[in-house]
Amino acid sequence: MTERTLIVVKPDGVQRGLTGEILARFEKRGFKLVALKMLTVSNELAEAHYAEHKEKPFFPSLRDFITSSPVVAMVLEGQNAIPLSRQMIGATDPLQAAPGSIRAEYTLDKQANLIHGSDSPDAAQRELRLWFPELQG
Repeated sequence: MTERTLIVVKPDGVQRGLTGEILARFEKRGFKLVALKMLTVSNELAEAHYAEHKEKPFFPSLRDFITSSPVVAMVLEGQNAIPLSRQMIGATDPLQAAPGSIRAEYTLDKQANLIHGSDSPDAAQRELRLWFPELQG
Protein backbone atom coordinates (compact mmCIF):
# COMPACT_ATOMS: atom_id res chain seq x y z
CA MET A 1 0.00 0.00 0.00
CA THR A 2 1.45 3.36 -1.05
CA GLU A 3 1.24 5.99 1.67
CA ARG A 4 2.77 9.28 2.71
CA THR A 5 4.50 10.16 5.94
CA LEU A 6 5.97 13.21 7.59
CA ILE A 7 9.64 13.12 8.53
CA VAL A 8 11.19 16.01 10.46
CA VAL A 9 14.93 16.32 11.02
CA LYS A 10 14.90 18.06 14.39
CA PRO A 11 17.15 20.96 15.45
CA ASP A 12 19.93 18.67 16.69
CA GLY A 13 20.04 16.78 13.39
CA VAL A 14 20.19 19.99 11.35
CA GLN A 15 22.84 21.50 13.63
CA ARG A 16 24.98 18.38 13.38
CA GLY A 17 24.78 18.38 9.58
CA LEU A 18 22.94 15.06 9.36
CA THR A 19 20.03 16.15 7.13
CA GLY A 20 21.64 14.90 3.92
CA GLU A 21 22.65 11.58 5.49
CA ILE A 22 19.15 11.03 6.85
CA LEU A 23 17.47 11.93 3.54
CA ALA A 24 19.92 9.71 1.64
CA ARG A 25 18.99 6.73 3.80
CA PHE A 26 15.31 7.14 2.92
CA GLU A 27 16.05 7.64 -0.77
CA LYS A 28 18.32 4.59 -0.87
CA ARG A 29 15.50 2.58 0.70
CA GLY A 30 13.27 3.59 -2.21
CA PHE A 31 11.10 6.34 -0.76
CA LYS A 32 10.01 9.13 -3.09
CA LEU A 33 10.63 12.67 -1.84
CA VAL A 34 7.37 14.57 -2.42
CA ALA A 35 8.12 17.83 -0.58
CA LEU A 36 10.95 19.34 1.46
CA LYS A 37 11.39 22.58 3.39
CA MET A 38 13.54 24.14 6.06
CA LEU A 39 11.75 26.22 8.66
CA THR A 40 11.88 27.50 12.19
CA VAL A 41 8.87 25.96 13.93
CA SER A 42 6.46 28.46 15.47
CA ASN A 43 5.03 27.92 18.94
CA GLU A 44 1.62 27.45 17.30
CA LEU A 45 2.85 24.66 15.01
CA ALA A 46 4.75 23.00 17.87
CA GLU A 47 1.70 23.07 20.11
CA ALA A 48 -0.55 21.67 17.38
CA HIS A 49 1.99 19.00 16.45
CA TYR A 50 2.48 17.86 20.06
CA ALA A 51 -1.14 18.46 21.14
CA GLU A 52 -1.49 14.99 22.68
CA HIS A 53 1.34 15.84 25.11
CA LYS A 54 0.07 19.30 26.11
CA GLU A 55 -0.84 18.32 29.69
CA LYS A 56 2.31 16.27 30.32
CA PRO A 57 5.13 17.71 32.43
CA PHE A 58 7.69 17.37 29.62
CA PHE A 59 5.62 19.37 27.11
CA PRO A 60 7.32 22.77 27.65
CA SER A 61 10.79 21.31 27.03
CA LEU A 62 9.50 19.41 23.98
CA ARG A 63 8.03 22.61 22.53
CA ASP A 64 11.10 24.66 23.40
CA PHE A 65 13.42 22.14 21.74
CA ILE A 66 11.53 21.87 18.42
CA THR A 67 11.28 25.68 18.18
CA SER A 68 14.90 26.34 19.21
CA SER A 69 16.43 26.40 15.71
CA PRO A 70 15.59 25.34 12.13
CA VAL A 71 14.29 21.91 11.21
CA VAL A 72 13.93 20.19 7.86
CA ALA A 73 10.48 18.75 7.18
CA MET A 74 9.77 16.35 4.34
CA VAL A 75 6.97 14.32 2.89
CA LEU A 76 8.02 10.85 1.84
CA GLU A 77 5.94 8.43 -0.19
CA GLY A 78 6.27 4.72 -0.69
CA GLN A 79 4.86 1.32 -0.11
CA ASN A 80 4.26 0.90 3.64
CA ALA A 81 6.00 4.25 4.17
CA ILE A 82 4.85 4.68 7.77
CA PRO A 83 5.94 1.35 9.30
CA LEU A 84 9.10 1.17 7.21
CA SER A 85 10.20 4.71 8.08
CA ARG A 86 9.48 4.05 11.77
CA GLN A 87 11.66 0.96 11.60
CA MET A 88 14.44 2.97 9.98
CA ILE A 89 14.14 5.72 12.61
CA GLY A 90 14.26 3.39 15.63
CA ALA A 91 12.83 3.64 19.12
CA THR A 92 12.62 7.03 20.86
CA ASP A 93 15.08 5.83 23.48
CA PRO A 94 18.39 5.27 21.66
CA LEU A 95 19.19 2.48 24.13
CA GLN A 96 16.17 0.60 22.79
CA ALA A 97 16.68 1.50 19.11
CA ALA A 98 17.46 -1.41 16.81
CA PRO A 99 21.04 -1.62 15.55
CA GLY A 100 21.36 0.12 12.20
CA SER A 101 18.47 2.49 12.86
CA ILE A 102 19.02 6.25 12.62
CA ARG A 103 18.63 6.79 16.36
CA ALA A 104 20.84 3.83 17.26
CA GLU A 105 23.62 5.16 15.06
CA TYR A 106 23.42 8.92 15.62
CA THR A 107 21.87 9.91 18.95
CA LEU A 108 22.43 9.58 22.69
CA ASP A 109 19.33 11.33 24.04
CA LYS A 110 15.60 10.53 24.27
CA GLN A 111 14.48 14.10 23.58
CA ALA A 112 17.23 15.38 21.30
CA ASN A 113 16.71 12.29 19.15
CA LEU A 114 17.33 13.78 15.68
CA ILE A 115 14.16 12.85 13.87
CA HIS A 116 10.38 12.61 13.97
CA GLY A 117 8.29 10.30 11.83
CA SER A 118 4.52 9.85 11.76
CA ASP A 119 3.54 6.80 13.80
CA SER A 120 0.22 5.89 12.16
CA PRO A 121 -1.88 6.72 9.09
CA ASP A 122 -4.12 9.01 11.18
CA ALA A 123 -1.11 10.82 12.65
CA ALA A 124 0.42 11.17 9.18
CA GLN A 125 -2.76 12.77 7.80
CA ARG A 126 -2.98 15.21 10.72
CA GLU A 127 0.72 16.07 10.63
CA LEU A 128 0.87 16.50 6.86
CA ARG A 129 -2.05 18.96 7.05
CA LEU A 130 -0.19 20.94 9.74
CA TRP A 131 3.28 20.94 8.19
CA PHE A 132 2.41 20.99 4.48
CA PRO A 133 -0.98 22.70 4.08
CA GLU A 134 0.05 23.67 0.54
CA LEU A 135 -0.23 19.99 -0.51
CA GLN A 136 -3.85 19.68 0.61
CA GLY A 137 -6.82 19.80 -1.69
